[in-house]
Amino acid sequence: MGVEKGMNLDKIVETTKRIDSFLLSNLKGEPSNLYKAASYLIEHGGKRLRPYLVIKSCELLGGSINQAIPAAAAIEMVHNFTLVHDDIMDNDEVRHGVPTVHTKFGIPVGILAGDLLFSKAFEVISNSKIQIPKVVSLSLVVALSKSCRDVCEGQALDISMAQSKTIPTESQYRKMVEKKTSSLFVASCAMGAISANTTQSDVNRLSIYGKNLGIAFQIVDDLIGVIGDPRITKKPVGNDIREGKKSLPILLAIKVAKGKEKTAILKAFGNLAISKSELGKAVETISTLGIEHTIRKKASYHLDTARKSISKYDNSAREDLLSLLDFVVKRSL
Repeated sequence: MGVEKGMNLDKIVETTKRIDSFLLSNLKGEPSNLYKAASYLIEHGGKRLRPYLVIKSCELLGGSINQAIPAAAAIEMVHNFTLVHDDIMDNDEVRHGVPTVHTKFGIPVGILAGDLLFSKAFEVISNSKIQIPKVVSLSLVVALSKSCRDVCEGQALDISMAQSKTIPTESQYRKMVEKKTSSLFVASCAMGAISANTTQSDVNRLSIYGKNLGIAFQIVDDLIGVIGDPRITKKPVGNDIREGKKSLPILLAIKVAKGKEKTAILKAFGNLAISKSELGKAVETISTLGIEHTIRKKASYHLDTARKSISKYDNSAREDLLSLLDFVVKRSL
């Protein structure tokens, strides 16, 4: 993903600097190799989008960054937990331009590092030393545990879809995305609202924002994975097609393609031995089918829903959240 003109990513980095400090201070201990593995990805990049959502959701409702820090750190820990375990399951060797955790530290330590991140997430939102009101702490734990359950269910659905010989429907894909990806966006926004110690209706509105932002984020991300510029994505052209990823852009392309177009796509789909020229032909074919327009239209629908969910608020945090919506749907290929 490249840096977009419509959204200053430096602002996200600046906003979440204190989160990084809090994160790393809570990821120190013995044995040191385990804690190094747990903090490894955090030290080597990431957009901090989810902690940013926690902070801005809290500020939207009159809260402060101090109130949001524990929840923001917890959500980033859980996010990194999912990355570590995903990389192990997918046998991926590189993330953020560096070796994955299990590649650098070994699979056993990689698994434990993910488990440690998961455990630490709940520790930081239930630790009395941070002085979170008990009612807030309990609500944070409930919200985070629900999202973790959903992520696991979503990952299982994704694995099932990948192993199946049938092409999933759009509704099956959407259900998987809502659980695997969108659930952490929901938790980020809900936990930000909870940290502000506000009303349930506010939590519900922010949850709607997070759910729709998460869905839009993933379907645009999948579009980039199919026809994105490798100079920006840092992945080979058509990588998702070659790997047989059952993402929405590919599902739609297979559905609308006819004759030679469909043959070219299906020949490349899931074919690790496909030639560069044939893969390029499949990518070019998909690019001519109007898939990008369709995906961005679907993303825009979800972003409009997200936009409406926070329309009653009027402060700078709302403007930051609205800018984030534009950034997601306009991300370059």
